[in-house]
Amino acid sequence: MTSINTISPELAEHRLSERDPSHARRWWVLVVLGIAQLMVVLDSTVVNIALPSAQRDLGFGNTDRQWVVTAYALAFGSLLLLGGRLADLFGRKRMFMIGLTGFAAASAVGGAAVNFDMLVTARAVQGVFGALLAPAALSLLTTTFTDSRERGRAFGIYGAIGGGGAAIGLLLGGVLTEYASWRWCMYVNLAFAALALVGGALLLRDRAETVHPKLDIPGIALVSAGLFSVVYGFSHAETAGWLDSITLAFLAVGVVLIVAFVIVQTRVQNPVLPLRVVLDRNRGGSYLAILSLGIGLFGMFLFLTYYLQGTLGFSAVESGLAFLPMTAGLVITSQLAVNVLARRVGPRYIIAPGLAISAIGLIMLANLDMNSSYAANVLPATIIFGLGAGLTFSSATSNATARVKAEDAGVASAMVSTGQQIGGSIGTALLSTLAASAGTSYLTSHHGPRVVELATIHSYTTVFGWSAVVIGLSALVTAVILRGDVPVIDENAVEVPAL
Repeated sequence: MTSINTISPELAEHRLSERDPSHARRWWVLVVLGIAQLMVVLDSTVVNIALPSAQRDLGFGNTDRQWVVTAYALAFGSLLLLGGRLADLFGRKRMFMIGLTGFAAASAVGGAAVNFDMLVTARAVQGVFGALLAPAALSLLTTTFTDSRERGRAFGIYGAIGGGGAAIGLLLGGVLTEYASWRWCMYVNLAFAALALVGGALLLRDRAETVHPKLDIPGIALVSAGLFSVVYGFSHAETAGWLDSITLAFLAVGVVLIVAFVIVQTRVQNPVLPLRVVLDRNRGGSYLAILSLGIGLFGMFLFLTYYLQGTLGFSAVESGLAFLPMTAGLVITSQLAVNVLARRVGPRYIIAPGLAISAIGLIMLANLDMNSSYAANVLPATIIFGLGAGLTFSSATSNATARVKAEDAGVASAMVSTGQQIGGSIGTALLSTLAASAGTSYLTSHHGPRVVELATIHSYTTVFGWSAVVIGLSALVTAVILRGDVPVIDENAVEVPAL
């Protein structure tokens, strides 16, 4: 059994370092994990900027273009829970290193692609290895930082990387595409992976496991197929519509498979997702917050980029720079949430207000028009959105993995990545469909000069408005689900698991 001994911080530090050599190097471990996290998050947006150039170079059509993004999302989103469980069962360092190596190799193949099929296959393989890498990295962070005071700082940094990395990806993608080649948007992953691989080999270690439970094969098959069906259904709706028979079939099958998965998890001995992980109020509410913010975040990035470039005439690099103030706000409140607020109020009073603040930023974007400017309208809205997102991301990530059993750290971490990825995939498809419908409706009901430009802007503002609704509703729900109490922390002691 595990007991808690309250001892002096100095003695606790010494004992932890003796038992776990990686503890003494924990801040360098955070650097390694942060590099890996940044690589994965960057990849969700850096490739989007490169797509038009890749399309011209490889000669594929507009209908094929979405598959460069969708292939990654399908593999990544559907296999994350498997990746998290493999990390729990066979070693987090092992899965981390395998994920990094495979991701780098797939990136090299994608950068060297000579045709569309080669590029899409590389993106799918990236998704497979990303599903091994992402949960392993977060679970390593969870098991490395056990002291509540340091854990807050670590998760604040990690949350800021997760929330702001997508914006940095837009800037990096613009710079690489404009001044080098779209291929460098893939090759750049080799540099990140090389640094993380060297650091991982030197700093990380797997704990010896004496018991290796069997994998829950039925559960893995059900959840992977179910998530694949849901993501594919939403992606297919983006081009074929919501009433298309293939769209409806995949969405229906996905729902049935996920329901079956939940039932199976209550009956098997070693479930891939122990329901205790998601039934905890703080973890369940945190996963919901991450999912809903993922929907709004990716939709905002996509359509605000369209607005900046199409309406305001920004270049790809200027568009990336335009998101940096939002990222700065996100970083500031990420640290505030876990280092200051988490010690004074419960997650209900951090995550729910964070979502509400982000919704306010989106409402401001929903009021953009042809006469709006970046400085007066876009900048304040994105800063407000970033402030709210920072509160939500860091606190939700920390709470989603806090107080989880050691054997469940990988799958709890995988649920964080699953929420972000599924939210982003659903958001991109759903909001793209809403934008198309809003634009068409505006064109049929309005006439006059510049009607096409007005319809385009109306489609963007419709997306921002619906994103605000989704995040606002999530703020209300999480305010009910999440706990308002704060765990009592002895500032003069460190919790040390007894041998």
